[in-house]
Amino acid sequence: MSSPVPAGSARFIDEISVTPQISSATTEVKAEPKVVLTNSSNVNIIESPVEKKDDNVLGQFMASRPSDVEMASSIQFKYAVLMNTEVESLPSRTLLENVDDWYGVRYRTGGNTKSGIDCSGFTVAVYASVYGIMLPRVSREQYRTSRKISTTELEEGDLVFFNTNGSGVSHVGIYLGNNKFIHASVSKGVMVSGLFEPYYLKRYVGAGRIDNKQVVTNYTF
Repeated sequence: MSSPVPAGSARFIDEISVTPQISSATTEVKAEPKVVLTNSSNVNIIESPVEKKDDNVLGQFMASRPSDVEMASSIQFKYAVLMNTEVESLPSRTLLENVDDWYGVRYRTGGNTKSGIDCSGFTVAVYASVYGIMLPRVSREQYRTSRKISTTELEEGDLVFFNTNGSGVSHVGIYLGNNKFIHASVSKGVMVSGLFEPYYLKRYVGAGRIDNKQVVTNYTF
């Protein structure tokens, strides 16, 4: 049984929790020395005492303004970890929530449900719920109907295609950003992988974009 998460913390993936903490800092400010001229020819230099300035007021001010990280949802934390990126660089929450609804579902050839789904079935389901667009059911046809783009042009929601069986396009995923894509893997089900992982880099065919796609429901961070 997992340990309870303290109040104010957020558990988002594999027992990782984040607890916002406020710390106060004290800054030492050393005043400039004073030069005192006496009636004699001597010049006396008097060192001023060190002044201590409490920065807790600044800390309280910053704490009153929640950061993007503190305002992020557990799903955003989860994908920030999976994608190795900042919360601010994540795809739209609508896309994340829809792909996460399938995360971990096992692979099944021809599958279209939470009991099992294949790669093109996954892209069809996500595109229908996020963009209101019906893609062709087969990855090869999705590649044919998409507008080809270079890897450097990839944006969230674009499709990435692979040749995994040696006979042309046979696998497809959805690009999320930071060279990461989500797909229904034969071995591990719906998961996030990297374009530059040796297996996928070797089998990468290209990327495609479905033009005029718009998020049906959009969330703001």
